[in-house]
Amino acid sequence: MEKSLLEPKKISILDFKIIKGAIESPYDFDIEKVTAHPFKVNLDLGFNLEDKLVKADFDVEVLTESGAEKQEEAQGIFHFVFVFSVENLEELAIPTTKKNKIEVDGGLGNALAAISYSTARGILMTRFQGTALENFILPVIDPNDLLVP
Repeated sequence: MEKSLLEPKKISILDFKIIKGAIESPYDFDIEKVTAHPFKVNLDLGFNLEDKLVKADFDVEVLTESGAEKQEEAQGIFHFVFVFSVENLEELAIPTTKKNKIEVDGGLGNALAAISYSTARGILMTRFQGTALENFILPVIDPNDLLVP
C-alpha cells in the first residue's frame, strides 16, 4: 500500500475572512412555521504553488421554507475565504500539461474541503443565533462532494 503524502500537521489556516454575510428576515417572520431549510454550498480552490498557499472560497445560501401563505421567507447568504499554507504543496498539487490545470491529491482536496465546511458550519451557527435561521445547522456531508466540478 502506497503511503499518503498528505500530512495534516503541514496544513495551517493563515487567514480567514467573511467577504459577505447577510441575513434577511421579514419583521413579522414566524419561525414556528418553518418546515425546512433548503441550502446550497459551493467551494472553489485556488493554488499559489510558488508560495505554497491555497485559497478556498466557500459560499453558502440558506432559505426558510414555511409553507405559510403570504409569509416572505428568510434567507442567509455568506461568502467565506480561507487561506491555507501547505508545507509540502509541491508534492500534493502538480501542474498538468493543460493550461492552468493542477492535479490535486485527493487527500489534500478532501482535507481542505472538510476544514472549510466545518469551520463555516461553526461560524454560521453563531451568526444564525437569534435570527429566523437559528434552527439551521449545515449537515454533515462527504467533503468530496464539494470537489465535484
